[in-house]
Amino acid sequence: MQTMLLSILGLALLGTLHAQDGIPVQADFQQDKLTGRWYSIGLASNSNWFKEKRHLMKMCTTIISTTAEGNLEVTSTYPKGDQCVTRNSLYTKTEQPGRFSYTNPRWGSKHNVNVVETNYEEYALVATQISKSTGSSTMVLLYSRTKELSPERLEMFTQFSREQGLTDDEILILPQTDKCMADAA
Repeated sequence: MQTMLLSILGLALLGTLHAQDGIPVQADFQQDKLTGRWYSIGLASNSNWFKEKRHLMKMCTTIISTTAEGNLEVTSTYPKGDQCVTRNSLYTKTEQPGRFSYTNPRWGSKHNVNVVETNYEEYALVATQISKSTGSSTMVLLYSRTKELSPERLEMFTQFSREQGLTDDEILILPQTDKCMADAA
């Protein structure tokens, strides 16, 4: 009986460890097709900054390009007050296509970025596990090549976010804006 209980506990622990790596990645990921302009349509997160800033967030523009080393340079431009702010991030490729790592130089947080699903021409669903000294969080982004997506794609994003343990108040379809959209050419 005790051996069985220890086996069950061991399997549960193993399952928990693998759950961190269990975010799916786009089959046959083609990095070159992910490059170009995207609009952030949806954002879901259980992080404290999201809870504090959620009411201020709006759609932003993201340009993805490939570096000479095969990594992704991700440049996002978003409205902040009456200004446009641009943030650059370098996503380092991993052994598995569609998975990237990123360390935020300002906060020291480690990001495991996964391109979960995309058809490259319409939408991309990206999930990120974030670890820092104060704890970990999950973030899911829904990108679109246009400023609007079908209700089915929005529902797919909402459902996937819930599957990652995010609640409805942690899921946001970003309000459209024209502010800062022309700046990210």
